Amino acid sequence: MFDLVSFIPRAVVQSIPLLYGATGETLTEKSGNLNLGIPGIMYVGGISGVIGAFLYEQTLASAADANALLVILIPLLSSMLGSLLMGLLYCFLTVNLRANQNVTGLAITTFGIGFGNFFGGSLIKITGSEVPSIALSTTSSYFSKSLPFASKLGWFGQIFLSCGFLAYLAIVIALVSAYVLKRTRVGLQLRAVGESPATADAAGINIKKYKYVATCVGSVIAGLGGLYYVMDYACGVWSNDAFGDRGWLAIALVIFTIWRPNVGVLASFLFGGLYILHSFIPSGTNLSVTELYKMLPYVVTIVVLVITSMRNKRENQPPESLGQPYFREER
Repeated sequence: MFDLVSFIPRAVVQSIPLLYGATGETLTEKSGNLNLGIPGIMYVGGISGVIGAFLYEQTLASAADANALLVILIPLLSSMLGSLLMGLLYCFLTVNLRANQNVTGLAITTFGIGFGNFFGGSLIKITGSEVPSIALSTTSSYFSKSLPFASKLGWFGQIFLSCGFLAYLAIVIALVSAYVLKRTRVGLQLRAVGESPATADAAGINIKKYKYVATCVGSVIAGLGGLYYVMDYACGVWSNDAFGDRGWLAIALVIFTIWRPNVGVLASFLFGGLYILHSFIPSGTNLSVTELYKMLPYVVTIVVLVITSMRNKRENQPPESLGQPYFREER
């Protein structure tokens, strides 16, 4: 029998990194920047948080000495700083130097994964661990802590209230991002920059500032997805190359949601469910069936992309200047 009460929390846990990555990429793309470096930025966000947590835990005599505020703030700020620097690097290359956005994004991903593996491997060697991983159980216990009364509310508490605070923060960020894009002057100007930077420039909007801010904020949000994966989903255990394809799924989710962060909340839950569906549907010893189930998130994305292209509605299309550098001299 399909265990829905167990399935939904696991789907939610799987969906949160995707939601962070998709929200950050949506904000970035609304400015006209196509950042394919999101997988690498999420990786850097994760390892930066691990470095901060590791350095703090090294100062503790025991887990009982941990300060609740510091054990959360240090990894959080470290993750945000690492992903912010990656966003600044991307903007410098694509906005100032006008490098090709596709190539730059792929380079950022390659660099981010190599950066994470290098420092992750270094920390593993420092600890002298016999397995190729490092465990930060003290920090993880604070990030994954659920609401105290969740266990008393039965299935409702298990489904809706058993997540760590970063899961609820992801939903809040997505909803606030949707509101800013749709209902505020800043959001209107950001969308104008993504649609027609020449027109926006003529109206007095600072194109470079909006591209920088949107991309860097989007990178920070995506980096929090990497931190959540390590500290909550993986219970504080860092292993090199453990992220899988979640960063690429997050980019696919942007297309699936038609560049709407609020839709991304439910869409990420759907993707998270599809991602783990193979574990809940019995397939016996037939590995080919399991592999077919694992393809579902990608198949759904392709189907939605085809349907969106066929409908050809303007509101379902990406920003018109997406991926194109802006030359003011050509205005």
